[in-house]
Amino acid sequence: MTGPTATPPDAPHPARAKRPASGSDVATGARPAAPGFLRQALADARSSRVPALSPYVPERPFPWNGQGLPVAGTGAAAEGSIDLDRVLRLSLAAPTGTPGRLRPVPSAGALHPVRAHLLLGPGCSLPPGRYAYDPRTHRAHPRGPASADVPRGALVVLTVAASRTVAHYGHRAWPLLLLDTGHAAAALALAASPALDVRVCLDADAALLSAAAGLPGAPDWQDAWPGTEPELPLAVVRVVHRDGRSADREGALSAWAALPHGAAPAPLPGADTAPPHELAAARHLLDHIARAPEPTGGTWHPAARPKPVTDDVLEARRSAPPGDLNHPPGNDLLARILATARTAHPAGPAWTAAAGGPAPALYASAPGRHGLGVRASGDARPTLAHWAARQQWVGTAGAVLLAHGCPEDAPPAAVRSSHLIAGYAVGAAQAHATALGLRSRPIGSWQQADLGAALGDTPGRDWIVHGLALGGGGSAPPSTPQPASPP
Repeated sequence: MTGPTATPPDAPHPARAKRPASGSDVATGARPAAPGFLRQALADARSSRVPALSPYVPERPFPWNGQGLPVAGTGAAAEGSIDLDRVLRLSLAAPTGTPGRLRPVPSAGALHPVRAHLLLGPGCSLPPGRYAYDPRTHRAHPRGPASADVPRGALVVLTVAASRTVAHYGHRAWPLLLLDTGHAAAALALAASPALDVRVCLDADAALLSAAAGLPGAPDWQDAWPGTEPELPLAVVRVVHRDGRSADREGALSAWAALPHGAAPAPLPGADTAPPHELAAARHLLDHIARAPEPTGGTWHPAARPKPVTDDVLEARRSAPPGDLNHPPGNDLLARILATARTAHPAGPAWTAAAGGPAPALYASAPGRHGLGVRASGDARPTLAHWAARQQWVGTAGAVLLAHGCPEDAPPAAVRSSHLIAGYAVGAAQAHATALGLRSRPIGSWQQADLGAALGDTPGRDWIVHGLALGGGGSAPPSTPQPASPP
């Protein structure tokens, strides 16, 4: 494969969405997204149009006031309770001795827009209730009590605060916010002990997720909590003991949603740093694609940690500098990482690997057996470098794992799932690669990356959604975290 055979034209700027007068307008369907709004936004994000330059936006203070509680609890928790300290320390917490914005979980531009709301029932190291988790201080800020009928265990609702990512990436931001959320969900799932039952839901209705987390719905946010930055819920992870005492998973969110809103964050003047129309469009689009046709509790899938992945591996994983990725990982290791990505979630995109070495080729998992099957001969990496925001280092990476699919006319649920699952699966694959001694670096931005058309298939049907560059030859991961996506 020497280059793309079909280049989509640059699309116009996405439709500018204004916030409805009230959330009920959207909730009742009185103000649905304009026809073609999602397709136009997807085409624009995939086009070669470069976002306008913008200054770096510093991270805002954590919006919930108070000192917060140690995640390990106060020592009064019963023996055998879920160790939230361990789960969050190995997933979302800022590593000790590093600036707070740099964490093991990859994020586009190291902006880390994903926030975690803890919904804790009995059996956790903190008392039951709603909490907002601060990853920089590793503390949980109480936001309200739980009722007597909330289920045992922990629900972690993942939201995104979009402003900084939109300010940095413009029209390309919203797919990156979905990928970032998928990575955070994978980090939580991998961090849980094997003794725990971990389930991941990437398709629950946004309105239900907001209500469960004690947050206003996205269209209602500024009316309910003026001066604060809206958060859009996109995914939820559930952690319970394998003791058979847990309530049904679908009812867990509904039990929390029946409670009143939790405590509001403190107003942060100037939090919306992105251009107003661009930010409104991104928020409206994410809310649109995260609304299920019916307010269901979503589909819950069990999460598994690859056997070589230990707690030490989770603490050591980092996005490697591009110069550490030049050596091919070897076909056996590549096959194992590809299988991890492909089996991380039963739905979502397809998976292919572009490898260098003496006989470069595109590989897929060999059907019915362990190993790789050749999909196309030739070196695809120079084309991938062009597609990946012209990052030339991609052309010399040892191998590049590719998540692809999401047709240009994909419905909202498919757009959401393709990106969330791609981020989730790459998160699992990156941890597995670290355990096998490989270096890796996620690649979030892809423009004009119509893989299907480049291979002679129908244009517009098979686009690259996410990538993971892999390099062999290193015995240990680098010590300094790196941004996971191009600036």
